Amino acid sequence: MAKRRVMFTFQPDLITEPVIYTLGRKFRIATNIRRADVKEDRGWAVLELDGKPEDIERGLEWVRSKGVRVDPISGDVLEG
Repeated sequence: MAKRRVMFTFQPDLITEPVIYTLGRKFRIATNIRRADVKEDRGWAVLELDGKPEDIERGLEWVRSKGVRVDPISGDVLEG
């Protein structure tokens, strides 16, 4: 199993879509939301993903194909 930390940035039309839920179900990835902020016109979430490396890669490609920006995160997002 592998762990990856990423930040998703959502366009306004994607805020109400269950992207994180679907990512976990469709690709067998445990999604741990570490931080998030959602407003009417924008949203972002910092996630810790846990699963097989190939499932995480396929899942992130799917998320990108939906129009969500995906950026890597390093370090502990809850510290300082």
